[in-house]
Amino acid sequence: MQSINGIASTSTAELLKQKSSTEGAGGEEFLKHLKSALNEVNELQEKSEAALGDMATGQVKDLHQAALAINKAETSMKLMLEIRNKALSAYKELGRTQL
Repeated sequence: MQSINGIASTSTAELLKQKSSTEGAGGEEFLKHLKSALNEVNELQEKSEAALGDMATGQVKDLHQAALAINKAETSMKLMLEIRNKALSAYKELGRTQL
């Protein structure tokens, strides 16, 4: 059996330095992904509105495709709302954490 070598304790100061050096990049990356996801949900909502308008005016070419567009928009909106609820819940939990 081999022994584990090279494990050393890390000081709090070293951990804080690592955190501050990686903090900005991770936040910007998260923001970029969040904006991308919101734009995608918005595009699906716009397609759904167009499909509903076509259905209302009788200009729909394929009813099945219109129904799919509406379902995609509804599902993506529900997913976005659940993600928002989970994020708010995590934020509130962090607020209750005692330091």
